[in-house]
Amino acid sequence: MFVLFEESGAFKCGTVLVDNDASLQVEATTGKRLKLKRNHVLLTFDSPTASELLPRAEAEAEQLDTDFLWEVCGEDEFGFEEFAEEYFGHTPNTVEAAAVLLRLHSAPVYFHRKGRGRFRKAPTDILQAALAGLEKKRQQAEAVDRMRDELLAHKLPAEFEGMVPQLLYRPDRNRLEAKALEAACVDSGLSAANLMLACGALESSYDFHYGRFLFDFFPEGEGFPALDLPQVPTDLPVADVRAFSIDDATTTEIDDAFSVTPRDGGGWTVGIHIAAPGLGIERGSALDAIARQRLSTVYMPGNKITMLPDALVEIFTLQAGRTCPAVSLYLELNADLSVSNQYSRLERIPVEANLRHHDLEPVFNEDTLLNGGPDYPWKQELTLLWELATIMEAGRGKPATNQTQVDYSFYVDWGVQTSDGPGAAAISPRLRGSPMDKLVAELMIVANSTWGKQLDDAGIPGIYRVQGGGKVRMATVAAPHEGLGVDCYAWSSSPLRRYVDLVNQWQLISVLQATDPVFPPKSPDLMEVVRDFDMAYSAYAEFQRHMERYWCIRALRQRDDDRITARVLRENVVRIDDMPFVFKVGGMPLQVPGAHVALEMKDSDLLDVDLRARFVSVLSEPAAGADASE
Repeated sequence: MFVLFEESGAFKCGTVLVDNDASLQVEATTGKRLKLKRNHVLLTFDSPTASELLPRAEAEAEQLDTDFLWEVCGEDEFGFEEFAEEYFGHTPNTVEAAAVLLRLHSAPVYFHRKGRGRFRKAPTDILQAALAGLEKKRQQAEAVDRMRDELLAHKLPAEFEGMVPQLLYRPDRNRLEAKALEAACVDSGLSAANLMLACGALESSYDFHYGRFLFDFFPEGEGFPALDLPQVPTDLPVADVRAFSIDDATTTEIDDAFSVTPRDGGGWTVGIHIAAPGLGIERGSALDAIARQRLSTVYMPGNKITMLPDALVEIFTLQAGRTCPAVSLYLELNADLSVSNQYSRLERIPVEANLRHHDLEPVFNEDTLLNGGPDYPWKQELTLLWELATIMEAGRGKPATNQTQVDYSFYVDWGVQTSDGPGAAAISPRLRGSPMDKLVAELMIVANSTWGKQLDDAGIPGIYRVQGGGKVRMATVAAPHEGLGVDCYAWSSSPLRRYVDLVNQWQLISVLQATDPVFPPKSPDLMEVVRDFDMAYSAYAEFQRHMERYWCIRALRQRDDDRITARVLRENVVRIDDMPFVFKVGGMPLQVPGAHVALEMKDSDLLDVDLRARFVSVLSEPAAGADASE
């Protein structure tokens, strides 16, 4: 005797070993023995055999038309055996009964289960809705398969137009496009980014990284909407100075400039002039909303996303040959460069020159300052400002006697096409603490600390950089910055590039004009600015570091030689010479920190921004007493 029963949602057959009336001991066709309650048995039969029934029933079920079965069955609940008898017109044999059971069970859209072996036909409206849903799923599955096949053929499906960023950076796995991309990645063994590169959806790996940043922080794009621009203030007095700026060659947002004017009777008046967009941008205006949303200019090698529209920057930038609105801090100096008086003004300044680093460095450096050098424009003014900066640095109690930190300048020539896409990178190391750096930094510290104190003395809140116990934070109340050695430090010198500087400029303007401050004391809006700026500024800085690593790898891949030289920082961590790229060298023997080693580049990944190299040899050991931690 054999039985047909259901277990774990599947039909199975077995041979009855013991019949205990209420239960059966059964051996399934798999050899497994189990105990069944009698009411769990769907069919009891003696032919065909247990192993033959289901294959024969499945073949018979394939001949049954599900639509016809639904048409002929009644509206009431029914058992499969009684329906099989009605359908065949005679008492069904075991195979026929089992075939009807399998067909009814396989069509839950047509027949709703009401118990073991019992069903009820689906109402017409529910059936039609279910069939429509099945048809929709079928069409969706076909669409997924088609899009997957197109991706595997390195062709971008039409449905992907305008969706590539969403699919790459935040895919919705319920969407057909995301399912197709995931399936194509599995079948091809490629990542989504590599597949998009192969399909031409990304021009290069650079677009992947830049696109991710825009997707996260500039979802509406990096462009600006059409805006009404403010007029340049014309009612301000014109200063009797000759101002000049010092900036990198790529700088367009020229925030600061300087002037040196001889005083009658000896001494000089030094002017620190800061561009004044705060005189044109009103709090709560559309321009303010844009600056408030962006919070800072975003810098990266070969590109930047400005906080303010270029047209507005053009109005307020301290461009040579123009008379520009500015907030000026004047230091009246005695002959020994001691400060006898200081004051601030709102005015317009004539800007005579925009000096650039690459032009100044060959003639304005430690060697020319100590040993003399050729004459060049603004030599007298620059020399005096450097001497003043040296005195101010010592006065803060933070003399930079051993500046060993190296900065790196990145230049990307987008006109060059490489195998990795547009752009050829050039990286130049530059020792921090040059006379030019010191000059600008010290004068900016003076301006930011002086104006911060001026706000505090007036009882007007500002945004301060505070350092205590080694930790730097932002606050709306003046407090010391131990690292700089000043009583307070309020970013005020880059209002074209940082929103907190613009906020502090608004507050300073209210002091100079004796008007109500834009942000009154205990303003919750000011605290929100502090919080949002801190988060955005950190994220922008992290992106800049990420892209510097990316361009380091691009620069290495541009070389004809796979040989790399690097300095060991600790254990197997090294920094490549002449670029700020730090990574681990797997399998490198333990080296003394500071050792100079030769490596061979084995592999690099521009999407993961990763580099693999093989240790070759030790070029030199660190000199005795050398500081390898830098």
